[in-house]
Amino acid sequence: MNKKSLFIPEKLDAPKLHKRFYKAVSVVPDEDGFAIALDGRQLKSPSKRPLVFPTQALADVVAQEWDAQAEHIVPTSMPLMALMATAVDRIGPERVVVTEQIAAYGGSDLLCYRAEGPADLVALQAKAWDPWLTWIAEDVGASLRTTAGIIHVQQPDAALEAITKAVDLFDDNRLSALSIITAMGGSVVIGLAFLQGQITAAKAYEAVTVDEAYQETTWGVDAEAAARRAGIRAEFLAAEHFLSLLPSRDQ
Repeated sequence: MNKKSLFIPEKLDAPKLHKRFYKAVSVVPDEDGFAIALDGRQLKSPSKRPLVFPTQALADVVAQEWDAQAEHIVPTSMPLMALMATAVDRIGPERVVVTEQIAAYGGSDLLCYRAEGPADLVALQAKAWDPWLTWIAEDVGASLRTTAGIIHVQQPDAALEAITKAVDLFDDNRLSALSIITAMGGSVVIGLAFLQGQITAAKAYEAVTVDEAYQETTWGVDAEAAARRAGIRAEFLAAEHFLSLLPSRDQ
């Protein structure tokens, strides 16, 4: 599957900035959880669906994002709102499709494509990635093949099926976090390890940017590449914050 066709998390992008149209932001009880009210009117998702937060802690943080807006509303400054909107507008209505799109990264996972050289980069990739390929084989039952270079390697059907089952175990909110980690990092292996609490956001970021860090060390800082890496790190940390505010999976 062409990665350009894969699910991309909702980013709340708008063609232009809209002026702040509200004064007061509050969190109010809802029969299914908590809602946010702007000047007393309940906030809905970008697609006009009910926006209900499972915990007051998450509603409080998203309310703070709305309250922090100045003269104009800047969607990119509200990462937790974006994750919640993704769960409601994109994942809920198309859960089966989204699950398949996330799992499809297993067919061309970043961790399976290794450099042919130089030797120090090959060693860095192995150190950063081999433990997670071992983990997904042992804990998820997905043994993935690796290759050197860019030639596509066909992954076993059983491995891809195991990854799909693992992805489908998460609720819509957690799938929202998994989708952005997987899409931005290019690795459903790291995404699943992160969602299962095996790796922190900071370590996950380091794992998926091994090549970029090596290039920076070797050739110096490239402003565009550095900005891209900073964006990935910010999204990973936002996903971690979002997950910390959800009810435990046992609830």
